Amino acid sequence: MRNTLAIARRELGSYFNSPIAYIVVAVFLFLDSALYFSTLFQAGQADLRELFAGFWPTLLVAIFAPAITMRLIAEERQSGTLELLITMPVSDWEVVLGKFLGAIALFGVAVALMVVYGIVVAFLGPLDKGPALGGYIGLLLMGGAFIAVGLMASSWTRSQIVAFIVAVLLCLGLWLIGKIVPFFPRPLQPLIEFLGIDSHVANTARGVIDTRDVIYYGSLIGGCLLLAQQSLESRKWR
Repeated sequence: MRNTLAIARRELGSYFNSPIAYIVVAVFLFLDSALYFSTLFQAGQADLRELFAGFWPTLLVAIFAPAITMRLIAEERQSGTLELLITMPVSDWEVVLGKFLGAIALFGVAVALMVVYGIVVAFLGPLDKGPALGGYIGLLLMGGAFIAVGLMASSWTRSQIVAFIVAVLLCLGLWLIGKIVPFFPRPLQPLIEFLGIDSHVANTARGVIDTRDVIYYGSLIGGCLLLAQQSLESRKWR
């Protein structure tokens, strides 16, 4: 665990030692706030659900996550520092988990800054604290899932651009599939709805933390991290 946390601190530090983190987080928060508050004022009621489960906010997270994960392993492969890292007394799993925790910590900073939105909405009218808290938890879970997908994509290539494109396509697939459930045969709709991220985001935005949602996010994150670890493992056989 010590090695994992050391790698996580290294990754988080590398984000803030360059302007990339500041630019990406600032752009994300600006677009998210602009799109959310324009919808809020049109609706005319104090409600945070659109912030967590709305069309544009969830789409932004699906793009923001690959932007912060594309360099995690691809850059190390390209520069050759990955081989140096793995000569240290750390396992592939510790490398993958440490990088994931570093990226989720950066996303957590962005989510923490979004608490300001809740404060503003609370001034505009009564705010239901249950759904608000559930929404922030759900946002972290959704971000964690997309970050795990992005990390997996980054482990497949040396190119950050390729990693970004692959991750965006995969994340958009998870984002889109929940929106096209009615186009599938009725017997398949429950399965398709479970596979898409929409219904899980909607549940937490209502303040409902369902066991099925926890299983979904846990399985998606764990599966992607395991595939990333296997990708690193495969280099030993080349």
